[in-house]
Order: sequence, then structure tokens, then C-alpha cells
Amino acid sequence: MFVKKLQECRGFTATDGTFLKELLHRKNDDVNLRYSLAHARLAAGHISLRHRLRTSEVYYILKGRGIMHIDDESREVSEGCAVYIPPNAVQHMENVGKDELEFLCIIDPAWRPEDEEIVA
Repeated sequence: MFVKKLQECRGFTATDGTFLKELLHRKNDDVNLRYSLAHARLAAGHISLRHRLRTSEVYYILKGRGIMHIDDESREVSEGCAVYIPPNAVQHMENVGKDELEFLCIIDPAWRPEDEEIVA
């Protein structure tokens, strides 16, 4: 059985400016998965950088309020919302709440740096 605690994961600031901890990734863990799972945090009042991934992504909002921007669409999201982000869609998240925004990121296939691009 494989169990990993969020508190034991090393955190880092991602290319888009969110703070991430990778919970499950085949490059770090002894797991046979296609996807990767990360826990993300975005401080109140902050906006992640516009970016795109070659792969599909799902955000699941755990805490806080934000506005999810995907291509030309924007929608408010909050605790309990799941957001599908298609491959190559330009995306960014805006924290419009008073508290930190926390969400899970599921990327399929698993995230690789070469699959992500910051968009001006």
C-alpha cells in the first residue's frame, strides 16, 4: 500500500506562480500511474500567470474563492467545484477571496516541464 502525507511533500513555486506540492507522480513515487496529482495554493489577491499545458488538467477546489479563466471564458469557482481544462487551453486562476485558495491539480498524462508554456 502506498500512502503519502501532504505535510511530507516538498513544496515549490510552479512556473505559473502557484505554490505546489506533488502528491503523486511516477517520477517521484513508486506508483504506476498515467496522471499526476498536486496540491496547489494561491494567496489571497494573487493571480497565476497565463499558461497552457499540452495535456488535460482538472482542478478540484478545496478551499477559497477564485475566478477560473480558460481561453475566452471566466467563471467563479469555490469549494467543491471541479474544473476541466482541455489540452492547449490558455488558463489562469485569480484568487478573489479573503483567504488562500487551495485546489488539487490532476494532470493526464503526468505533468512534465516541457509540456507547460507561459503565455504573454
